[in-house]
Amino acid sequence: MSSADAFIEVTRGGRVESRHRVSAALIDDHGRLRAWVGDPDTLTFFRSAAKPLQALPIVADGAADAFELSDAELAVCCASHSGEPAHVDAVCSILSKIGCSEDDLICGPHWPFHKPAAEALRERGGSPGRIHNNCSGKHAGMLAWSRHAGVDTNGYYQADHPVQRRICAEIAGWAGSRCEAMPVGVDGCGVPSFAQPLNVMAGIYANIIATAEREPESPAGRLTRAMTEEPYYVGGTRRLTSRLMEVTGGRLVAKFGAEAIYCLGDRDRGWGVAVKVEDGGRRAVGPAVIEFIAQMDMLTADELEALEDRHTLPVRNTRDEIVGEIRSNFLVERSA
Repeated sequence: MSSADAFIEVTRGGRVESRHRVSAALIDDHGRLRAWVGDPDTLTFFRSAAKPLQALPIVADGAADAFELSDAELAVCCASHSGEPAHVDAVCSILSKIGCSEDDLICGPHWPFHKPAAEALRERGGSPGRIHNNCSGKHAGMLAWSRHAGVDTNGYYQADHPVQRRICAEIAGWAGSRCEAMPVGVDGCGVPSFAQPLNVMAGIYANIIATAEREPESPAGRLTRAMTEEPYYVGGTRRLTSRLMEVTGGRLVAKFGAEAIYCLGDRDRGWGVAVKVEDGGRRAVGPAVIEFIAQMDMLTADELEALEDRHTLPVRNTRDEIVGEIRSNFLVERSA
């Protein structure tokens, strides 16, 4: 099933200069494909949109309780954080609680996404470390699981390590699949990344929030609560993921992934959504996600107004003049 092509358009001088093709799927609380654009069967890698799933074993298998992880620490385990001081502190706290250090992380270093944090680090004469990697919270969580399970933390990023096998089983269970049946690649931070069709991803998020609402103290319930009560730790200052959860008061549970994959769940309706920008263009993500959920009445008028700066983006030149815009141009298809 597919709809007419859906695009995010980039304009200049009143004319369309570039287009980003978009596909998306919405699965309702009965597991039905309720709405879509493009091809809802598009197979793509989960990337960091899988982080809540990768964190579930930390809670389910007792590591979160054993190490007394806070909601902020659980949220940063699900995060693609900006490397701001509070994010770094939360990851350091997890590492301290489990008897590990930054040296135990295998994710490569990169500068904080948050420009003021990066500038402050430069001014101190510092250089980025593994702790600043946006995935360091996820990696700290994997180390926590390994410590609690009593297995060697060396090689924890490899597909045959117990923590990665456990995560694969978790994702496969929510996808209604088997580990050996899921396409696998290596993520940007070195751990396995699995691929699923958009409609399956959307269904997973619908099932997670349904479980969380039905069983608030379940692993899904605790992680959903952590993400929505501490949204800053899932992204950071002005990040779309944090803002979606903040602006909607935690009604939406959201997670971005690299190469422009985005998943979210609506806790009130029990719906799950997965959006993919085909060419991986990050600039198209906000307009695509916000337009899709706005057409499905998943945002109030006030919420949409609060997010307008991420719905339609200005194109600026080097003089900081607005010379165009990045805008949505699609109509969501709906099932009968």
